[in-house]
Amino acid sequence: MSTLIRPAHTRLLQFSDVLLLLVALVWGTSYGVAKLALAFYPVLGFLAVRFCLTFLILLPQLRGEGRKAWAPGLPLGAVMLAIFLCETYGVLLTSASNAAFLISLCVVITPFVEWLLLGRRPDSRLLPAVGLSLLGTWLLSGGVELQFNLGDGLMLLAALLRALLVCLTRRWTADSGVPALALTAVQTGVIGFGCLLLGTLLLPGGLPALPREPAFWIGSLYLVLFATLFAFFVQNWALGRSSPTRVSLLMGSEPLFGALFAVLWLSEQLSVQAWLGGLLIVTATLWTSLARR
Repeated sequence: MSTLIRPAHTRLLQFSDVLLLLVALVWGTSYGVAKLALAFYPVLGFLAVRFCLTFLILLPQLRGEGRKAWAPGLPLGAVMLAIFLCETYGVLLTSASNAAFLISLCVVITPFVEWLLLGRRPDSRLLPAVGLSLLGTWLLSGGVELQFNLGDGLMLLAALLRALLVCLTRRWTADSGVPALALTAVQTGVIGFGCLLLGTLLLPGGLPALPREPAFWIGSLYLVLFATLFAFFVQNWALGRSSPTRVSLLMGSEPLFGALFAVLWLSEQLSVQAWLGGLLIVTATLWTSLARR
């Protein structure tokens, strides 16, 4: 009987790996889409539109068992709001290559945050994959030389907050029966209405009228359905079944997909060094899946 059960269990783990890689792919493409949408609307207003729409779509999930999501979802949503603000303004104040490299430090930080918060020592089988992923991202981003400024500091803080987020999500939701979609609803509500409040208070004259350009709404709809609704659900679901370190490693392939999107869709060129970095990220991802099996 045990021989019949084990393959099904293995397939479930592989399926979660595939979903996390799809999240990395979607997030890799989201930067270009978001940049297009930001040409029509301020950052805080755009984030408010994106996340408030997602919250309204998921609002029915907060009935019944979904009410359990409020307790963990509110603080987790606050952490996510801080991440998005740090990332958005960090990108504005530093180079794209620095931003990509610094946010990837989440992969390195996560094992130690997991050790601190969850009492789990870093898995020695995953540490080489962490190093490969970091080196690959460094090469992919052009082998950046950091001259630390405010933007770099914000991106580093975002990486730390990402590591904290996945560990807290695991700690507060694993085996708790909190539905993943309901948790996503609360998180996106906190981000959306938080950005709406900040935009109203901080922007001169408040937020402007919503844009009418179809490109803005097409981009926003893509980000709502895939980069937010699908991605947040998969992350919350996977963290109930896997370690934060493994989840971070698999989603750490995001810069690779971003580079491929730039080549295939935006007709940008990659150097040999960047392609080598991408190969190392793929190797780290495969290493992670093999270690899990």
